[in-house]
Formats: sequence, structure tokens, C-alpha cells
Amino acid sequence: MNISGETREPFDRLFGELRPKLHRYCARMTGSAIDGEDVLQEALAKAFEALPNAGPIANPEGWLFRIAHNAALDFLRRRVRERAFSDEDPDMIVDPANPTVDRQAAAAGLHTFMRLPVAQRSSIIMMDVLGYSLQEISSMLDTGIPAIKAALHRGRGRLRQIADEPEDRPSPRLSASERLLLDAYIDRFNARDFDAVRDMLADEVRLELVARGRLNGRKQVGTYFHNYSRVQDWRFVPGFVEGKPAVLVCDPGNPAARPSYFVLLGWQEGRLAAIRDFRHARYVADSAEMSLL
Repeated sequence: MNISGETREPFDRLFGELRPKLHRYCARMTGSAIDGEDVLQEALAKAFEALPNAGPIANPEGWLFRIAHNAALDFLRRRVRERAFSDEDPDMIVDPANPTVDRQAAAAGLHTFMRLPVAQRSSIIMMDVLGYSLQEISSMLDTGIPAIKAALHRGRGRLRQIADEPEDRPSPRLSASERLLLDAYIDRFNARDFDAVRDMLADEVRLELVARGRLNGRKQVGTYFHNYSRVQDWRFVPGFVEGKPAVLVCDPGNPAARPSYFVLLGWQEGRLAAIRDFRHARYVADSAEMSLL
């Protein structure tokens, strides 16, 4: 069954409006702004697939959040299976009542949420980060209100404990060869020497303009640099995003401001094989942990 334009258009508009909010949820459920975007894309694809047979949807926002929630759980289950060890326990997905008023979650880092059982995590994100009511959360997550109250109470208490614990994660590192490649790309880009940048591309290079589209191969990806040559609102600097080497994109008129978005690069035998540009999905940078080199 095909989706008519009249049916799809309002959902396209709703997806666009809700995308940053859905990403905030997915990022905190997965502990990563980058993984959160992957889960969000999977959820939106599932929503479009389900739409023709969904019938009348009384609460489209709640319907989308339930799909996003289930996509996040699927992602977490896959990650548990892929890892030899993990702090994720699939049996914690329904964690069974007494609320406490606490908004500490709004300021918590993504990695902090990963130290909570999944039910506590989802309930706290829904209420303390996104501002939904108990009734709305119950409908979206298909969970009873007493269980949600219990998850909130336990999760908030655990967040308070975590806030008092020292930070013990190692600082990200970049090898000398990775640094040379990253610096060369950034220097050529900032000099607007896009022919030199194109010379760095692998033949089968892949480009994803997140929330916009994909290009494949040197010829197609070459048009991407032309678009950058026409605007002046960027300056590239080397950095890390969630521990991964990345291009951080700053406002040249306000270099002290937080980077507005970032670009991830993938290298193969010294050639640029993958580009993932978040220019059109700047909401991802709002949740991401970024640092300068």
C-alpha cells in the first residue's frame, strides 16, 4: 500500500518538527549523540514503513516516540549481544512507586545515563529532560504509572550518587598518522583549496549529509565541496566528538563559541573513504560531547 501525498505531507512536517526532540531521547538512551542519530533514522524508517497500515493515529507524537523507544531498545539489545561484557542488562527493561521532584537529569552527560537501568533511563529522559507527564509517558512507553514512578524515584537517586563520583574516563587520543590526515584535510578545506581536498578522496568514497541525503563515489561527492565554497559561515578545527577524531565546525565570526556542528571522517589506506556531515542536523551537536585537540 502506497502512502498518498495527503497522508505523507503532515507526517513529513511532524517528523521535521520532532526530529531534535526525538534525537535527545535516542541519544540519552544509547549514551551517544552519534548512535542516537542512527537509532532515530532507523525509527523514522520504521514509522514510514508502518504508516500505510497504521489507520487513524490519535496521538502521532506518542506513536513516534514509542517507535523510537522500541528502536533504541533493539539497538541496546544488539549491543549487548555484540559485546563480550556490558553494563547493559536486557532484563532491566521493565524496572518496577513514589516520585521525587528532581531535575538533575537535564544537566547530566550522555555517558551518565548509560549507568542507569533502561527503564529508569527512559522514564527520566521522558519526564526530566523532555518534560512529559506521567500519563503521556505511560502511553508512549506502554508502561503502568506505578512502574514509571518507581523508575523515576530509583533513577533520580542513582543520578545523585553518580554526580558525587569522580570522572574516571581516559582522555581521547589521536595517533600521529591520524593527526596528519586530519590536519591536512582541515588545512586544505580552510584554504578553500577544494581541488586538493578532492585529491584526498578514495574512488568509492561515501558521503552522508545527515537529515538531507547521501552521495557515493568521487564524482558525486565532488559536488559537496562546491556547496561549501558558496558559503562563509564555517571554519574547521580538529577535535574529538565522543572520543572520535572529528572536524569541529565553528562560526568564524565568533571563534570562542561552542562548535555548531561537526563532520566525521573515515580513512582507508590514507584515502578519505567516508564523510558524515551534520551541517543539516545541528541538534546532534547539542547533545554531543565535543572537545578541541
